[in-house]
Amino acid sequence: MARKYKNHDPEEDLPGKSEASTAIVPPCWLCGRLTGKTIVWHHPVPKSRGGRDVVPMHAICQQTLIVNFTNSELQRNGMNVENLLADPAVRKFVDWVANKDPDFTATIARKQR
Repeated sequence: MARKYKNHDPEEDLPGKSEASTAIVPPCWLCGRLTGKTIVWHHPVPKSRGGRDVVPMHAICQQTLIVNFTNSELQRNGMNVENLLADPAVRKFVDWVANKDPDFTATIARKQR
């Protein structure tokens, strides 16, 4: 059945709704810094391995995970970020990026396999 008023937002008329209350910036799942203008919704367990949950991340943090872990390793770790941070390369990256701007981006070197 079609909606009678398809363009009407039911929360539009509520008092107290403002731009500031809807602009909540989530922290990055890996590094814990606030995300910037670009938020990447990352599947900690890859979709190819049955992952459905998504978490907010910086693009540079997602690239770091993709470079340092295979899909099998990501599936084994699941939503446990502490296991990922135990990897020396990831810990070094998180310590390095801790004081950077939320919209900071850089090229990530490929891991030698």
